[in-house]
Amino acid sequence: MEPQDRDLLKAFQDESKSLLDQMKDLLDKSEGDVAQAPLLEDYGNLVDRVMGGAKSLALLEKDPDHLIHKVADYAAICKAVGYKSSQVWDNEPFYEICVALLMDATEILESLIGRLTTDPTTVDMKALINQQLIDRLKWVSAKFLADFRASVDVSGVKKKRMSQNDIDGLLKKLGIG
Repeated sequence: MEPQDRDLLKAFQDESKSLLDQMKDLLDKSEGDVAQAPLLEDYGNLVDRVMGGAKSLALLEKDPDHLIHKVADYAAICKAVGYKSSQVWDNEPFYEICVALLMDATEILESLIGRLTTDPTTVDMKALINQQLIDRLKWVSAKFLADFRASVDVSGVKKKRMSQNDIDGLLKKLGIG
């Protein structure tokens, strides 16, 4: 990245840290109370902002191995799981599994963002994201109902859904699926 692009990357990193704090706060409020499931849509909105910023910055980065590309893809997974989890209000045990998964996934996203300005081309995704988390993600994703939306609910607009194949594709793109 050019020097001015590094400044943008640092600004993105700073803004993302603020968003991550808000995301973790929402997860803390959601934990143990299925009635708080709608808060996970707010989580989805926040991680969507991280994803959008990462995708915008990824357009400036020519190196396909740069971490900003992985941050964008990983945030897309967090977004889909967050939105889908916001619709799990009738199955408390499954809801708790979803919240726990999001907590772990958010910690990893925070770690990825923290590494953006140190050594963004040598991050080993397989070392950072263990197989147990990947297995949990695939299991949770497979349990979501087919009609669960993976983005914000806008009346009158066709709802986008992220399928298991979409999540598997993002995991493969990240080199961990």
